[in-house]
Amino acid sequence: MTKKILSIIPARGGSKGLPRKNIADLAGKPLIAWTIEASLNSKYITKTIVSSDDKEILDVAIKYGSEIIKRPDNLATDTATSESVVKHAIDYLESIGEVFDIVILLQP
Repeated sequence: MTKKILSIIPARGGSKGLPRKNIADLAGKPLIAWTIEASLNSKYITKTIVSSDDKEILDVAIKYGSEIIKRPDNLATDTATSESVVKHAIDYLESIGEVFDIVILLQP
């Protein structure tokens, strides 16, 4: 039986250290594009999701082939944890009938 593996890439818009870092250009494409492409090119990962509160990040994610989940504002604060973002994505996907055997977190 093949395992279903979900990759979640969290990317909020309000970065304090390096503003807009997730969509900043790195060697000719947005930083987040490198992570999306690595996930999509994995022979193991079944689905790639970018979770963000930011429309521009979500648009870039779609452009590079990722599926998206619009993150609620309360999960886009300085105090929101990666675990809460992952749980939100898993709960959403389960609510639409998608269940995964393994979940991995990839950082841009």
